[in-house]
Amino acid sequence: MNLTKPLVILDLETTGLDIINDRIVEISMIKINPDETKNEKTIRINPKIPISNESSLIHGIYIEDVIDCPSFKNTSNEVFQFINKCDIGGFNVLKFDLPLLIEEFIRCNLHLSLKNIKIIDAQRIFHLMEKRNLSSAYKFYCNKELKNAHNSYNDALATYEVIKEQINKYKGQEVTDLKGNILGKISEDIKSIGSIIDNNIVDLAGRITKNKENIEVFNFGKYKNKSVNVIFKKNPAYYHWIIKSDFPLNTKEKFTEIKLKGISS
Repeated sequence: MNLTKPLVILDLETTGLDIINDRIVEISMIKINPDETKNEKTIRINPKIPISNESSLIHGIYIEDVIDCPSFKNTSNEVFQFINKCDIGGFNVLKFDLPLLIEEFIRCNLHLSLKNIKIIDAQRIFHLMEKRNLSSAYKFYCNKELKNAHNSYNDALATYEVIKEQINKYKGQEVTDLKGNILGKISEDIKSIGSIIDNNIVDLAGRITKNKENIEVFNFGKYKNKSVNVIFKKNPAYYHWIIKSDFPLNTKEKFTEIKLKGISS
């Protein structure tokens, strides 16, 4: 790489995925200088709020691991000085790591200027160069060019061929989620494959999911990862707010089903 200024590759481990409300529990930064020398820094941080169990299962950091670590406020200047005026890189850094880090800086009255700063997002490059559309899947699995893409019949036929080739390619292989949980094995049984794909789906928009105890939980907002049934009992007005708000009809139907099930139980 030809660098005109230092490039800092950063990665955050956090209490959750909410950029506004979640906090950093660990930050690692690798600074590559124009002369190709490197400086590295990893800091564990006490977030002062709970770490969601889902996040701990992914990064392996629990609240007891960081209870004696400094708060972000106490280490913010160190992080700021390490990264300030450098180009920035990461994986999904544009949509997650950098926005969350900037939120943390702002709470500490530090303002990281991105003027004249280049942001290199490896995920963005990956998605631009390795397309994830039907034409690419058709080429990858079937080794064919999809002609007249976006013609509904051609797209449907190509999708059928892709599914058949996926089953042939992955038959007998275990499927794991991002947390390492085994969801099942790919087989020729459509019912089995469907169970793997919709493992935690409750509503089609993904606003409700099931946790590892198979309980429906919110996947958004202030009650994220909380039991839908429990929250509706504690705060009935929240259900009415959802029904009156701009949620998909399918999502509203599922919330209503959960509420009615809770009343009858």
